[in-house]
Amino acid sequence: MSEVAPTLQAFFSERLITQRQASAHTIASYRDTFVLLLRFVETSTGKAPSSVSFADLTAPIVGAFLEHLERERGCAASTRNTRLAAVHSLFRFAAYRHPEHAALIQQVLAIPPKRTDKAVVNFLTTAEIEALLASVDRSSWVGRRDHALIVVAVQTGLRVSELTSLRNRDIHLGAGAHLSCFGKGRKERAIPFIRQTQRVLKVWMAERAGEPSDPLFPGPGGGPLTRDAVRRRLEHYVSTASSLCPSLRTKKLSPHVLRHSCAMQLLENGVDVTVIALWLGHETVRTVQVYLHSDLRLKERALARMAQPSTPPGRYQPPDALMRFLEDL
Repeated sequence: MSEVAPTLQAFFSERLITQRQASAHTIASYRDTFVLLLRFVETSTGKAPSSVSFADLTAPIVGAFLEHLERERGCAASTRNTRLAAVHSLFRFAAYRHPEHAALIQQVLAIPPKRTDKAVVNFLTTAEIEALLASVDRSSWVGRRDHALIVVAVQTGLRVSELTSLRNRDIHLGAGAHLSCFGKGRKERAIPFIRQTQRVLKVWMAERAGEPSDPLFPGPGGGPLTRDAVRRRLEHYVSTASSLCPSLRTKKLSPHVLRHSCAMQLLENGVDVTVIALWLGHETVRTVQVYLHSDLRLKERALARMAQPSTPPGRYQPPDALMRFLEDL
């Protein structure tokens, strides 16, 4: 076994789990990165993953791996940057344990992230949300579960990981109805329910029953739904809802779009951006600025309040035919 293998194991057990107390999602993301990297090195060099040395993880090899992610696996630049961040984190950890490889480590750490385009946030309008909910067949148990899930997702703006992690005990109905959740960065927050969401959940939980520790939205086996399962259910319903609301055909729906839709509804109803940041569990208010750029109606209202310049527009005067001939020579 090479020196990379024990270093990588210590990186997960000591740095991520013990020192940083990283979340399960962070650990899974880092794990997937190094599985892909070691498989790439194995294909390129013929070495088994446990035999890979630091000499096999040079900056050119890591650079080729990043190109492989984009060109052959079809990953976006943002995904490439996420994988690179995981590699950088490992090499910073390795710098303390293997100073003899300092030059190689610094070369890998010098690989820069790729700049990415900032697209306009995709979100659903109120009419599109209503069409999506109307497309759910609530005559079945699965339909009633999915209807409650979509209602909660749109009203609370939970991340899909937060949504699928909800347990029965996290829902508090009655006076001051709200849900409790642990979000990204291990932040705990409580989100209140509007009256309609409270009614939907009251009916669903009466049917759901179960123990307090059971998943609020269980899958076929009784365990929590996976991210992919939620995405597939949404894709199914949006295909049905497109006949009721044609504008849905132009939108690619994902669980995160429901989160964006919640933020846009709060913004359109005059909720301050600092409150929206707290509602969604964002680290800073700057993260919420993306919604301001996406709200065209907000810009139109601002434009309507702008003072109009008093200068006349002027009139077009065609040039003299002879002068135009001479100027074009």
